[in-house]
Amino acid sequence: MFSCNDYFNITTLMKFLKYFFYLATNWNILIAWHILRNEIRGEKQYGLNTTGADDLKSLEMKGIDISHAIIYMPVSYDVLELFFDEVKLETFNHFLDIGCGKGRAMCVAASYAVNKISGVELSKDLFDIAKENIAFSQLLFPYTEFKINNNDAFYFDIDDDVDCIFMFNPFDDTIMSGVMENIETSLENNPRVMTIIYINPLEKHILQEWGYEEIFHSKRMHYLEGSVFVK
Repeated sequence: MFSCNDYFNITTLMKFLKYFFYLATNWNILIAWHILRNEIRGEKQYGLNTTGADDLKSLEMKGIDISHAIIYMPVSYDVLELFFDEVKLETFNHFLDIGCGKGRAMCVAASYAVNKISGVELSKDLFDIAKENIAFSQLLFPYTEFKINNNDAFYFDIDDDVDCIFMFNPFDDTIMSGVMENIETSLENNPRVMTIIYINPLEKHILQEWGYEEIFHSKRMHYLEGSVFVK
């Protein structure tokens, strides 16, 4: 875990630069610079170690099917905060991050005083890093109940008190269809209003097919896009 001084050492600098060049190569320099500034600010503000991309090849080498998974990248801190503010995250009881990666959204959610925060992540490597980040956030927010699972979202049962779900385009339509069935099963067990924050919502048509209404949409710099759905 970082201390404030760690943000100026060579290892950390190289991590940020590597991520900057990754973004600049795959997107463009303007968005890379925008995200980099937010990475440095957010990692320091929340005390996290979540910057970087992962192509999940380590899973493939272990024989795990990643054909439906999307490369790991954390949502930019400013986008995360925009959507958490928009939905008034502090009003929800149980926040679930599906495809939680290194735990960024979970840890930021804790700063909004959510009572219960859960996450599910397929990659064991990312899961282990998330546990470290969550341990630090637990010290800052001792009354928040954290739970994280190393599991395939397709087979993951949604707790019956989850009322806000977060996803940053973690998988394709095949897995999304299964996840939506899991959500519907949870709602049948305990009828309630469900809010879904979906960043880079490439499969949003599936949510709409399940009767979710898009109540908020934001798109900036072409790539920083997300929507809020409610049912």
